[in-house]
Amino acid sequence: MTLSSQVTVENLISAGAHFGHLTSRWHPNYKPYIYMEKNGIHIIDIQQTIQCLHYAIDIVTKIVRESGTVLFVGTKKQAKDILQREADRCGMYYVVERWLGGTLTNFTTIKRSIKRL
Repeated sequence: MTLSSQVTVENLISAGAHFGHLTSRWHPNYKPYIYMEKNGIHIIDIQQTIQCLHYAIDIVTKIVRESGTVLFVGTKKQAKDILQREADRCGMYYVVERWLGGTLTNFTTIKRSIKRL
Protein backbone atom coordinates (compact mmCIF):
# COMPACT_ATOMS: atom_id res chain seq x y z
CA MET A 1 0.00 0.00 0.00
CA THR A 2 1.47 3.34 -1.05
CA LEU A 3 1.39 6.48 1.06
CA SER A 4 -0.80 8.21 -1.53
CA SER A 5 -3.39 5.45 -1.32
CA GLN A 6 -3.62 5.94 2.46
CA VAL A 7 -4.63 9.59 2.05
CA THR A 8 -8.40 9.22 2.03
CA VAL A 9 -11.27 11.30 3.37
CA GLU A 10 -12.07 8.55 5.88
CA ASN A 11 -8.50 8.26 7.18
CA LEU A 12 -8.07 12.02 7.52
CA ILE A 13 -11.37 12.46 9.33
CA SER A 14 -10.66 9.57 11.71
CA ALA A 15 -7.28 11.19 12.44
CA GLY A 16 -9.00 14.50 13.18
CA ALA A 17 -7.16 16.26 10.35
CA HIS A 18 -10.23 18.34 9.59
CA PHE A 19 -10.12 20.23 12.90
CA GLY A 20 -8.43 23.60 12.61
CA HIS A 21 -7.70 26.29 15.16
CA LEU A 22 -10.16 28.27 17.20
CA THR A 23 -11.87 30.85 15.01
CA SER A 24 -10.32 33.54 17.21
CA ARG A 25 -6.78 32.26 16.47
CA TRP A 26 -6.32 31.99 12.75
CA HIS A 27 -4.48 33.70 9.92
CA PRO A 28 -6.48 35.14 7.01
CA ASN A 29 -4.10 33.55 4.48
CA TYR A 30 -5.68 30.19 5.30
CA LYS A 31 -9.22 31.27 4.48
CA PRO A 32 -9.29 29.37 1.14
CA TYR A 33 -8.66 26.10 3.02
CA ILE A 34 -11.45 26.54 5.56
CA TYR A 35 -14.62 24.62 4.79
CA MET A 36 -16.76 26.04 7.60
CA GLU A 37 -16.86 27.13 11.23
CA LYS A 38 -18.44 24.92 13.87
CA ASN A 39 -18.62 25.57 17.61
CA GLY A 40 -15.86 28.17 17.43
CA ILE A 41 -13.46 25.94 15.48
CA HIS A 42 -12.53 26.08 11.82
CA ILE A 43 -13.23 22.90 9.88
CA ILE A 44 -10.62 22.36 7.18
CA ASP A 45 -11.61 21.39 3.63
CA ILE A 46 -10.54 17.73 3.45
CA GLN A 47 -10.67 17.61 -0.37
CA GLN A 48 -8.11 20.42 -0.58
CA THR A 49 -6.05 18.73 2.13
CA ILE A 50 -5.92 15.56 0.02
CA GLN A 51 -4.81 17.50 -3.07
CA CYS A 52 -2.09 19.30 -1.10
CA LEU A 53 -0.88 16.08 0.54
CA HIS A 54 -0.60 14.32 -2.83
CA TYR A 55 1.37 17.30 -4.14
CA ALA A 56 3.67 17.22 -1.09
CA ILE A 57 4.17 13.45 -1.43
CA ASP A 58 5.19 13.89 -5.08
CA ILE A 59 7.71 16.61 -4.18
CA VAL A 60 9.25 14.70 -1.27
CA THR A 61 9.42 11.52 -3.37
CA LYS A 62 11.31 13.42 -6.09
CA ILE A 63 13.72 14.96 -3.56
CA VAL A 64 14.50 11.57 -1.99
CA ARG A 65 14.79 9.86 -5.39
CA GLU A 66 17.43 12.46 -6.32
CA SER A 67 19.34 11.79 -3.06
CA GLY A 68 18.17 15.04 -1.49
CA THR A 69 17.62 15.75 2.17
CA VAL A 70 14.27 16.19 3.92
CA LEU A 71 13.89 17.96 7.27
CA PHE A 72 11.08 16.57 9.45
CA VAL A 73 9.57 19.19 11.78
CA GLY A 74 6.97 18.48 14.45
CA THR A 75 7.12 20.16 17.83
CA LYS A 76 3.72 19.11 19.15
CA LYS A 77 3.80 16.48 21.88
CA GLN A 78 1.55 14.11 19.92
CA ALA A 79 3.86 14.12 16.88
CA LYS A 80 7.33 14.01 18.46
CA ASP A 81 7.86 10.27 18.91
CA ILE A 82 6.58 9.09 15.54
CA LEU A 83 8.28 11.95 13.70
CA GLN A 84 11.65 11.23 15.31
CA ARG A 85 11.30 7.48 14.71
CA GLU A 86 10.38 7.92 11.03
CA ALA A 87 13.13 10.49 10.40
CA ASP A 88 15.67 8.12 11.97
CA ARG A 89 14.28 5.22 9.94
CA CYS A 90 14.99 6.99 6.66
CA GLY A 91 18.20 8.70 7.77
CA MET A 92 16.90 12.26 7.65
CA TYR A 93 17.16 15.21 10.01
CA TYR A 94 14.41 16.29 12.38
CA VAL A 95 13.35 19.00 14.83
CA VAL A 96 11.02 17.85 17.61
CA GLU A 97 11.76 20.48 20.23
CA ARG A 98 11.21 24.23 20.13
CA TRP A 99 11.74 25.66 16.65
CA LEU A 100 14.42 28.34 16.70
CA GLY A 101 13.61 31.40 14.62
CA GLY A 102 16.10 31.72 11.78
CA THR A 103 16.83 27.98 11.62
CA LEU A 104 16.35 27.99 7.85
CA THR A 105 16.99 31.62 6.95
CA ASN A 106 19.97 32.28 9.22
CA PHE A 107 21.47 28.84 9.78
CA THR A 108 25.09 30.05 9.94
CA THR A 109 24.33 32.04 13.09
CA ILE A 110 22.20 29.26 14.57
CA LYS A 111 24.99 26.75 13.94
CA ARG A 112 27.48 28.93 15.84
CA SER A 113 25.06 29.11 18.78
CA ILE A 114 24.67 25.33 18.77
CA LYS A 115 28.45 24.82 18.76
CA ARG A 116 28.74 27.01 21.87
CA LEU A 117 26.36 24.73 23.79
